[in-house]
Parts: sequence; C-alpha cells; structure tokens
Amino acid sequence: MRVRRLLLPSGSLQPTPTPTPVPTLPPSCSTCSTNSQATASIRQARRAPSNPFFLQQTSSSSLSILSSSSTSRASSFSRHRRLHRHTFAVTLSSPPSAFPAFSAAASPSPVSLPLPLPPLPSRRRLAQTLVVLPASRASPACASVHSAPLTAAPPQPHVARPVVPNTKTRAYTLFSNRTSSTNFLPTFTLSPTLRRAHSTAAAMPTPSQPQTPTTLDSPLREHRQRPVERLTDKLETPSLDDRQYRVIKIASNQLEVLLVHDADTDKASAAMDVNVGNFSDPEDTPGMGHAVEHLLFMGTKKYPVENAYSQYLSAHSGSSNAYTAATSTNYYFEVAAKAAESAEDTDRSPLYGALDRFAQFFIEPLFLPSTLDRELRAVDSENKKNLQSDQWRLHQLDKSLSNPKHPYCHFSTGSLETLKIQPEAKGIDVRQEFINFHEKHYSANRMKLVILGREPLDVLEEWAVDLFAGVKNKDLEQNRWEDEQPLGKDELLTQIFAKPVMDSRLLELTFPYLNEEDLYESQPSRYISHLIGHEGPGSIMSYIKGKGWANGLSAGGYAVCPGSLGLFNCQIRLTEEGLKNYKEIVKVFFQYISLLNESPPQEWIFEEQRGLAEVDFKFKQKSPASKFTSKISAVMQLPLPREWLLSGHSRLRKFDPKAIKAGLAYLRPDNFRMSVVSQTFPGGWDKKEKWYETEYKYEKIPQEFIAEIEGAASSTKASRLSQLHLPHKNQFIPTNLDVEKKEVKEPTRAPTLIRNDDMVRAWFKKDDTFWVPKANLFIQCKNPLPSATAENTIKSRVYAELVRDALEEYAYDAELAGLDYSVSSYSGGIDIQISGYNDKLPVLLEKVLVTMRDLEVKQDRFAIVKERLLRGMRNWDYQQPYNQVGDFTRWLNVEKGFISDQLLAELPRLEAEDIKLYFPQLLRQVHIETLVHGNLYKEDALRLTNMVETTLKARALPQAQWPVFRSLVFPPGANFVYHKTLKDPANVNHCIEYLLYVGDKADRALRAKCLMLDQITHEPAFDQLRTKEQLGYVVFSGARTTSTTIGYRFIVQSERTPEYLESRIDSFLANYLTTLKNMSDSEFEGHQRSLVTKRMEKLKNLDQESSRLWTHVASDYFDFDLSYEDAAQVKALTKKEMVEFYEHYISPSSPSRAKLAVHLKAQGTSKKSSTGSIEDDVKGLKLTSEDKTAQETPVEGNGIKPWVIDDVRAFKSKLGVTPGPQPVRDLSEFEETDSKL
Repeated sequence: MRVRRLLLPSGSLQPTPTPTPVPTLPPSCSTCSTNSQATASIRQARRAPSNPFFLQQTSSSSLSILSSSSTSRASSFSRHRRLHRHTFAVTLSSPPSAFPAFSAAASPSPVSLPLPLPPLPSRRRLAQTLVVLPASRASPACASVHSAPLTAAPPQPHVARPVVPNTKTRAYTLFSNRTSSTNFLPTFTLSPTLRRAHSTAAAMPTPSQPQTPTTLDSPLREHRQRPVERLTDKLETPSLDDRQYRVIKIASNQLEVLLVHDADTDKASAAMDVNVGNFSDPEDTPGMGHAVEHLLFMGTKKYPVENAYSQYLSAHSGSSNAYTAATSTNYYFEVAAKAAESAEDTDRSPLYGALDRFAQFFIEPLFLPSTLDRELRAVDSENKKNLQSDQWRLHQLDKSLSNPKHPYCHFSTGSLETLKIQPEAKGIDVRQEFINFHEKHYSANRMKLVILGREPLDVLEEWAVDLFAGVKNKDLEQNRWEDEQPLGKDELLTQIFAKPVMDSRLLELTFPYLNEEDLYESQPSRYISHLIGHEGPGSIMSYIKGKGWANGLSAGGYAVCPGSLGLFNCQIRLTEEGLKNYKEIVKVFFQYISLLNESPPQEWIFEEQRGLAEVDFKFKQKSPASKFTSKISAVMQLPLPREWLLSGHSRLRKFDPKAIKAGLAYLRPDNFRMSVVSQTFPGGWDKKEKWYETEYKYEKIPQEFIAEIEGAASSTKASRLSQLHLPHKNQFIPTNLDVEKKEVKEPTRAPTLIRNDDMVRAWFKKDDTFWVPKANLFIQCKNPLPSATAENTIKSRVYAELVRDALEEYAYDAELAGLDYSVSSYSGGIDIQISGYNDKLPVLLEKVLVTMRDLEVKQDRFAIVKERLLRGMRNWDYQQPYNQVGDFTRWLNVEKGFISDQLLAELPRLEAEDIKLYFPQLLRQVHIETLVHGNLYKEDALRLTNMVETTLKARALPQAQWPVFRSLVFPPGANFVYHKTLKDPANVNHCIEYLLYVGDKADRALRAKCLMLDQITHEPAFDQLRTKEQLGYVVFSGARTTSTTIGYRFIVQSERTPEYLESRIDSFLANYLTTLKNMSDSEFEGHQRSLVTKRMEKLKNLDQESSRLWTHVASDYFDFDLSYEDAAQVKALTKKEMVEFYEHYISPSSPSRAKLAVHLKAQGTSKKSSTGSIEDDVKGLKLTSEDKTAQETPVEGNGIKPWVIDDVRAFKSKLGVTPGPQPVRDLSEFEETDSKL
C-alpha cells in the first residue's frame, strides 16, 4: 500500500437530527412624546413603550441625545432574547473640530452608523443606528430638551459599516451602563481613542461597489467593544478554487474563525473544533469528554427543547455530527444555503438560524437532567457496538499497554459503568461533573471555528461576532503533554501476542518517533513512509510477497498529541507462511532501514513526491461542505501559518535531509515494540485487556532475537538481501495536464451514446463543470455466467482477485501518481474502472486488459488468494450485525442471488485448474458497455472502447442473453419474517431490518412519496427510537431501493430482542399517522422545500458526477434526469396524498401494506441482561413521562399473522417478479454522431 493514513477510532460519530427558522420582526415605528417635530426626530426600528437613552461626550463641548427605546418579542426569542433597535438623529451645536469623532458633520450628507451595544447581563441584544447630521440641517424643535438639536431621520439598516457616498466618517465606541430593562436614563460615553473607519471619501464604497473592508475593524464591531482582528485573507488555494477566505480573531474572546464565501454552494456549513478530548478525561471517569460531546446536543438555555437543533437542520435539508478524538472534540453541521442579502437579513439564510443554535453549545448548554441518563445509555450502546470490533479492541490494547503516566493509555469511549454507576457509588454528582468539565475546558481561545456560506465575508464576519462573542474566554493554555511519552522505557523492546475476534493475521512494529509539529514544510515521515510502504520492485513488500509471506503492508508516522513524541507504525498483513516467518519479516524490515541509513536522502525521490503533491493540490476539487469545515477546523489547531490552512500538509515545500535522517534515527532496534495478531499463534494467552477483554500475552522480546535484529539493522550492501533497493522513477507521473475549458450555458445532464452495436454500447460526456485533467472510465463485460450458480459466482470473484494480485506491483506507481483501477465481479459479469489523471490512463487500461486476458493462474498465488477469500468470507459473519442485515434483506428481495453461506460452501472445493478453465469462458462472449467521462474527447473515448474490444477479442453476446435483474413483488397484506442467529458467540447485539414494500421504483409518483416519507419521518424516528427510547446506538430509517423496486425501512441494532424492536417500530408508525394528519400546511411545505433542496444538491467533483452517470447507465434505466424529476414530483405532492399513501402502505393497521422483517439474533447476552422492557435494567436510569406514554400506546395491527420464512427457495417461488429495468427514454435520443465534441 501507499503511505499509511492511520484513522484511529475516535470517541463518537453521532448522527444528528435537525432545526425552526428564527423569525424576523417587521420594521415599525414608535415615537417620542415631546411634540410633533420631536416625534419625527426619533424613529424606532421596533414598536414598543418609550424608554429614554442619553448620549453625551465628556469633553468641553457637549453632545447629548434622548431617545425612546423599543422592545419587540418573537416566538423563538421569547424566553431568552429581547431585541431593541434605536435610531438616533443627532446634530452638533459645537464646531466639528470640537468633536473629532464627528468630523464628518460638516458634510451635507447624513452619516449612518450602526451601534449595537455590548451583551447585557440579561442576555438581551440592543442594536442601534446612529445618524449624525450637519447642524445646518438640524431642526430646533427639540433644542430645549436636548443639548444638541435633533432632526428627523428614517430608520437605517443594520449594516456592517457606514455606506455614505462622499462622506468622511469615523468609528467610535459606546459604553452602556444598562443593567435593567425598565425605563431609565443610561449614559453612553464616546471613547476619545477611536480608529477611523475610512480616511477619505474615496475609500468609502458606494452601494454599487463591493464592500470589501480596508481596515481591520468595522464600526459595528468597535461599538460593541468586540473588534475583530483580521489575520489574513490570502490563503493558498487550488487553482480552480473560486471561494473567498478570511481568517479573523474575535478580540473580545480570542476565538479564531475561518470565514468562507462560496457563491455557488448549495450547502452551508460550520464546524467548531475544541482543543480538548479524551486525553483530558479525569482518571476515574474515562469517557467524560465523549459524554459531554453527546450532551451538548441535548438542549441549551436559549433553545431548551432537546431536539431543537436537529429539528431545525432537518427542516432545512441539513444534518450534523460530532466526534471526540484524543486532544480535540469536533462538532459540525451542514444546512441548505440561501444567501442573505445583508447581515440583517437573518431569516432568509438557514445558516444564521443553524449558527445561532450551534453557538449555544459553547455558551450555555443545559445538561438537562431529563436527557442525562438517556445519553449515557447512548454512550454505553456505542461502546457495546464496538466491543467485538478488532479495530477498537486492538487499538485499545495498544493504548492500555502504553505508558500509564501518559494519557495515551486512556479508555476513550466511556460506558455506563465508568460514567454513572461507579461515580455515583462514590457519591459523585455526575451531571455536575459534566458541567464542570465543560466549564474547565471549553474556552473560546481553545476553539477554532469555520463558517462556510453563500453570504459575503463581511456578513459572515458579522454573524460570527454576533453569535459567538458570547463564548467565554478563560485564557487557557493550549493542551500539551510534555512530561511523559506514549511509549516509555518499560514499554520498549516488548512483544504483544493478541487474539482477535476475526480470523486475521497481523505483524506491527511501533516506534516512538520524531515530533513533526513544526516540520510541516518538509514532513520527513512522508519520505520515509513512502519508501518503507512502497510495493514496487526492490521494496520490503515486493520481497515478502514473493516469499508468500504477506498480503499487504502499510506504514506511516502520526502525531499522538502536542508536546509528545509521535509514533511510527508499520503493519503487515500476514499469510499463514508469513505468520510462521514473522521474525524473518522483522529482520527484512530492519535490513531495509539499514539501506535507507546507508543511502543519503535522495532529492529526486523527494521531488517526485513534491511534484505529485503539487499537482494533487492544484487540481483538488471541492468536498462536501461539512467534510471541509470539520477537517479545516481541526487543522486550525496546528501551528501552521494561517495562509497555509488549506495547503499546509498537502504540499511539500522543503527538501530537508537532516530532518529525514533525524526521523530515520528513531527506527532503531532498541526503540520499538512488536505486536503479532493471530487466532492460533502462539496460544496460551494469559491476560485480558480491561475494557474490551481482548486475550493477549505480553512479554519482553527475547535477547537472542534482539541480537538478530541488531545484526539486520547493521547490515551492509555485501550482507544485505540483494532484492532490496530504492524504487525506480515513476513512469506514471502525468506530464500533460492541459484542460480545454469552454464556457457553457448549463452543464449537460446526460452523456451521449457514441457507439451502439451488437458488441459495444459506449457512452461519453466531456467534462463541462469541473475542468480538471482527470477522467473516469467504467467498463462492464456483461455475461450471464456469474449468476448461473453459486460456484460460478465464487469463481468469478476468485478470478478478479487473481487479476488484482497479478497487477499489484505494476499498478503501485500508477496509484502513487493519482491513477487508480479496480477489477471486480458482479452478478452480470466483470466490472472494470480506471480513474485519475487522464494523461497515462490508456497505458494502465491496456495493462489491465492484457492481464485479464492472459492471466497466468499460478498455484502458489491461487492458494494465497483462496485462503484470503476464505478468511474474509468467514469474517463476514463477525461484522457488526447492522452491516450484515442488509445482505439478507437484499437476498430476500431479488429473483436470483446467493448469500455468503452459499458461496462459502463452494469455495473450499475450488482448485487453480477450475479458474484456468473458467475465466476464458467468462471473456469469450460478452457485451461491452462503457462510460468515459472527464477531460477527454469523443475520439479518445472511442479509442479506449476499441482497446477494450480488440484486446479482449471476445464475441458479441446476443441481447436476448444479456443478464436481467428483477425483484420480487410482495403482495398486499404480506407479513414476512426471516430469522437468523448470528455466529459470533460473544456478540450481544441483535438487529432488525424492517422493510415496507411500496412498488415499482420507475413509478415517479410512488418514488416521490417514499422520498417524502423519509424526509418527514427521519428526524422524529431517530428522536423517538434512539434519543427517547434508547433502543440502541444504531437507529436508521429511510427509503430503500432494489434493482426495480422501492420501499421504506428501519434498521435498529440493540441489546433488545428483534421482536421487541419490531413492536417499537410499529408503535412509532402507528403514532406518527396522527402527527402527519395534524401537520400544518406550512410545516409540510417546509419539508417539501427541504427535500427538493436535497434532490437538487450540486455535485461537488468529477468523481461524484461520474458515479451518478454510471449508476444510471448500469441500472439500465438511463434516467439521467432522475433528481430533477423527483424534485418536480415532490413539489406537486399534497398532504392529503401523503396521508392516503401512509394509510395504504405504511400504517400498521393497513390491510394493504406489505412488510418483510429480518431478525438477526445474538447468541451472547449483556452482563446487565435486558428484559426487553422499555424500563431500563440499570438502577437509577429514568425515562420521561413522554417516553412511558409512547410505550403504553396500544398499536392497532392489521390482524395478519407473520409468515416465517424457513425455506427461501419456496418463499421466492410463491411470489411474482417485477419486469426488468426499461429505459425511460428511447436510446436513440442519446445518440451523438458528430466526430468531435
């Protein structure tokens, strides 16, 4: 493999529901009561009782103002926020020179200055606009009342800065002594030391000019005493990146924010990374940081309803998530993007409402007692979900056996035992401890915020200040761990023998490694891991694979935490022979290290890496909004120059031989520990890890083996294996990166059919959206053989694995150079895909095709591939149940197909000779279907297609023999149940997939109703079944399609029995019918808009569009306008139609609904065994009355007894099947005969 990218398990990936727009109040006026002229002089932005304010300058010249205040309430603010808006009209009785801050007063034009006040103790906001007029235009009407005459002025918009043509203005700050909401006379004092907003009239933008600030701070932020320090807006970006960026720091609390303006995005997003994670958990309460992450979603003081955030997001096509890592906790969301025209236009943009709710996580979370126990159950369920996962088990074993004085040893997820039972037994108030953790560690100066939206940067900046300035800054030091190291002296030169759940064999070597925190320009570990992880000729992998010892190798260095050494890890996936020879592999590794130490760092190797990194960054395409914000918020915690936030670790800037040598110096025989993972070797495991109960043996590496390793590490060219050497130059590095960009009015949705005959159907689309020098090629060689029998299916799979095995060494350079391929079997033949930089794509394609055609089936490689497949298929039974259940459901829905057990029964009997005889038949007669999409022309697409045809030399498969995929039709009233006992004896989790059959997925109206059902029920189902009833950590609902049908499903994994889970789903569906009937028209229409937004979401990159096109081609529907048709159908839906649909297809009482329930039953039981009751089995856990009411609601069924499926063949034979897929349009409509696009 390439450089190992270690994705260590983090604490939580919590799915999130969704949020209600913040209403805006229409402007109105109220007046002062002195007289008509004075009444006209002060106009309020909100109608409310009079409330006077007084403004004065404390200098020899006087300036005063008396104003009526206004107060308005809106429903969403009623509990927590009162809005005040004021417009002041002021003239100066003294010469302008007496008031430096008002030197613009000599101008005949008014000066509009928005004046929001600092946050008040009551948490109410006051937003004001001060209008300063020249004395020549002042009315004397109020001269007797005010020390400066007042004149009429209209309410001014709440803008980011003054927008007054031909006027010089100055910024100044108001200080308020307001402490109460009753009528009073607060005093505002003009600060004499104020920054100028603009120095000349020319600097002032007019309304028609882009309002890009020329100074660090706008008057708005100055008046709030919350100036913003603008750090930079000059970020290094990919060449096609059309976004605008700005990095700011809110001066009042030191919160650093990256603002991203993307005018074309259809999803806005924000992410907050907090510099605290499980390394900061108290010793006696592991998992606290993770639990706090969960609890922040459960209500805040401003939005106390526990799912207010998730409801809002759901209503605006959004979603959210969070994770807890070692040193940070990352929260993020995305929501429909609809640009606000100004910062004041908060209702137009769903982003503002989402940010408002999101900010409260970090300002005033409630840690509601009513949600505490339920969320601790969620954490416990999440932990139990991972108990049988070898990834989690082995990682925790590695941590548990690390230095006990370093937090790397912590148990990160937490459980009910660690977070409730044990603390409460000691008399600890756990809720208060969570609050204390938040108070102690959540500080604005430890947070990094990213906001991405359509709004201009100035608007985003104002919102950031508006909403996040309330986050407290506790002036905490950034977390660093410098006193101890993850692996100390006692942990080095040790060996761990661990027994996994699945049948896997691994060898791992782990070294304390150079801290690269400040080496972001050279990143020496990338050079080192590139060579150690190489798979081409001369590499470690090439040698040990040739010996039959390994199936794969990965290597990489990674940081553990700031202040500590990192770790460098090399992991090798062993064959049976490799397990027997693991010591020899270790010696080969150290011989290669001796080669690297002997060879000076090679600049040409670094330049290859640097050049490829430059190309990758230059042509980097957009990723989903929330993925981008989450990643960059975490990157902001690193000590990178702010200009390099996007490019920092993507680019290699400096060849540093000394740093490379320093990194290699850590890869020594006296500075590592070794792990061997196997179910059989060496046996005699005498210990169990505390948290996951992984069996293991732990001991010092024998001295004689250390001596052998030291000999390997000191080997010379004469004594070293001759097969080991540095890699050759990479022939796949792209040299032609030209892109011919043409302006198009609108990108085309469908490819063109450029060839359609008995042998080939070729589709092509020139990229007209992303303009990168890349292409994607998809090929199907259709043949009915693979689906004929289970034996043929497994033969096809073995053949594809052997092709990949034969290409591994050759294709590794292509992979490094950004050109990937895959060869796989499917029920309709063989599937080939090649993607990446188009320059060398034909070269790789030809090699893949020749290897497929001329494959030499070697007995030794066949044995290794067969054994690897056998283990993989046996391990399938030990996956998480929710990962298994879908395969059973799919099998029970298709006319013809095979499940894992059937394939596993055939594989042991296969011999190499069987594959030699089979694969020529597989390729002898085929129909070839291709799609070429990207930076290629029609002639290129035709040449690639012709290459497939001429290289494989196959005969045409008659259309009557093309594979056809059909699904079963469940009759009205069907109530099928399939039971399967899970094979993992230690697994305690049951699982259910509850599928309601709806009908033909080509029926656009039915499809739209299924999608709408998913939209309106997704958040309520999650809230009820997971959040309130705590059935389990895994709760999912949504539409489900087969090759020809569509339905609606639930998947729940839980310690409770499948029968109980089914009853709870029935209860939810029965109750939800009332909710649907009572849904207001406005709420229903909101769901429609949200779903339409989702269906019309823009594609982010070339790969996404290619996948969409190929999905429509491979489906045989060729429905390239599907998302547009879905949107049109959804727009036309009425609530009445949805109620009728629900009553017919979904309601448990409907005699017409058709259901299939797949029950996966666990063998194991939890230590705290569940009775299946909604009442929790752990003392002290509580449910709200709402939850109990839901439990006690009787469910009216349809009276149809379930049919238990004992014989799948008999079950399928009694059901009808759908027609096969049919094109939605005649293919002639797609044909393109022009010679060139």
